Amino acid sequence: MTKKQPTYTEDFKRKIAELRESGKSIHEIQREYGMAKATICKWQEQYRTSGSFKAADNLSEEEKELRRLRKENKQLRMEVDILKQAALIMGRNAE
Repeated sequence: MTKKQPTYTEDFKRKIAELRESGKSIHEIQREYGMAKATICKWQEQYRTSGSFKAADNLSEEEKELRRLRKENKQLRMEVDILKQAALIMGRNAE
């Protein structure tokens, strides 16, 4: 059986990040809350950089631009496909 990953609230994440910021050691937090070191470090970094735990809020400017360009590229590909299909249909009707 696979172990279900726990879901944490924003308030809980903030509490853990604030504990770490206040000087409580990672090992103490791990023992007290039964959490992985990587999770604690990730939340602390997110809290320190943006104050938010949402992935979209913690992207660099380059990552945001890359997402925007990928989305635009996908939209343009769809438009090209639609135009190709329309051209095929128009070509059939001309015959």
